[in-house]
Amino acid sequence: METVLEKQKLDENLGMKIGDRVRVKTSVVVYHHPEHRGTDFDIKGSEGEVMNIVTQWEDRPVSANLPILVKFGKKFKAHLREDEVEILS
Repeated sequence: METVLEKQKLDENLGMKIGDRVRVKTSVVVYHHPEHRGTDFDIKGSEGEVMNIVTQWEDRPVSANLPILVKFGKKFKAHLREDEVEILS
């Protein structure tokens, strides 16, 4: 299982942590946005909150391609790469 120290190291490497407010800085097209279901929708410029930094699945360490889970509203979350978001001050 991942220790708190390992989680802190990962957060430091990414430069962000759970609870940070972020903005999507590059063009990211999604197909699962609740208001645009089934069609392509670019979330560039959208702001949300980091809900999780994915490092484990079923108690096993993973190196996720899209490790940052961001919640944009009540019904919309997306997994993103660290280079697709910027931390808001």
